[in-house]
Amino acid sequence: MKKFVKYGVIALLSLLVLTGCRTAAVYNVNKSPIVGKTSSSKVYNAIKNAGLSKGWIITQVKPGLAMGTINIRRHRAVVEIPYNSKSFSINYKNSMNLNYDGSKNIIHNNYNGWVQNLENAINLELSRYSK
Repeated sequence: MKKFVKYGVIALLSLLVLTGCRTAAVYNVNKSPIVGKTSSSKVYNAIKNAGLSKGWIITQVKPGLAMGTINIRRHRAVVEIPYNSKSFSINYKNSMNLNYDGSKNIIHNNYNGWVQNLENAINLELSRYSK
C-alpha cells in the first residue's frame, strides 16, 4: 500500500509539472478595427494607458509603432504594436523563459493570456475615446 501511495504522489506531481508548462500557438492580433473616429495619437494614448493598467511598459518606437514589454517573475515578453486611426495589431517580437519555439510557432500559454488581456484593455480604452 505504501508503494502505491508513493507512486501515486510521484505521478500526481509529474502531472502538475507538465500541466504548468503548457504551450500553445503564439497569439497575435491582426488589424483589430477601431470603431468610431479617432486620431493616431489618441490610439497611442489608449495603447499606453491600457498597457499600464495590465503591467506592460509601452514605448513609442516611431509614429504608428509602439513596443510593449511585460516582466513577470523571471519571464519577459516583448510585442510590437503597429497602429493607426483605423486599427491596431499586436505581434510577438521576442521573449525570455517562455519556451518559445519559432519553428513550431508555440509559446508558454501564459503569454497568450497576457496579450489577450492587453488587447481587451486597449479596446476598452478606445471605447472611452469614441464616446
